[in-house]
Amino acid sequence: MVANLEKRYTLEEYFELERNTDERYEFFNGEVFCMSGGSSAHERICRDTLIHLSSLVTGRKCEAFTSNMRIKVPSHPPYRYADVSALCGEAKFEKIGGVDALVNPALIVEVLSDSTANYDRSEKFRYYKSIESFSEYLLVAQDGAAVTQLFRTEDGEWIYRDFADLGAVVHLPSLDCDLSLREIYRNVTFPPPIVPPLERDEIR
Repeated sequence: MVANLEKRYTLEEYFELERNTDERYEFFNGEVFCMSGGSSAHERICRDTLIHLSSLVTGRKCEAFTSNMRIKVPSHPPYRYADVSALCGEAKFEKIGGVDALVNPALIVEVLSDSTANYDRSEKFRYYKSIESFSEYLLVAQDGAAVTQLFRTEDGEWIYRDFADLGAVVHLPSLDCDLSLREIYRNVTFPPPIVPPLERDEIR
């Protein structure tokens, strides 16, 4: 979440706002948060993740969607926006407030920022887990090559894995393909690491 509008909204007022603006907003119990306005690194990672995923599933009945796609979240209605979402099979939609919302994503990707990281890792993940088809979650850092993968096994257990190397490849069970960190970070330049100054005793 980036910022919230000061007034409290009814759900009907929120739907009206969504239909009459190019911005993306999420609704939380009367509060409305703007989801637009990511950094250049955020935008490049989202774009390249979408392109890479789309290339991996070319020729198969799979689809990847941008951050403009609304996703229905049963436990915290009406819907949420993810940075990237994807599935194999037929995409299903439901009209909510006069707009289409995807109801059956399998993979959801969030690119982390300082303002959203805690929310994406905790509350938003819990909301997403109420989606019956949802089985895999990727949390992608933008200040360094780091991806956290969570995927659901057949017995309902969620497995957690971390990847922190540009040479790493993440196997995605939800799409049955391998995602390369080098591809999703291909247009991002990371800041150099901060090296602490040497103490006097270390110089001797």
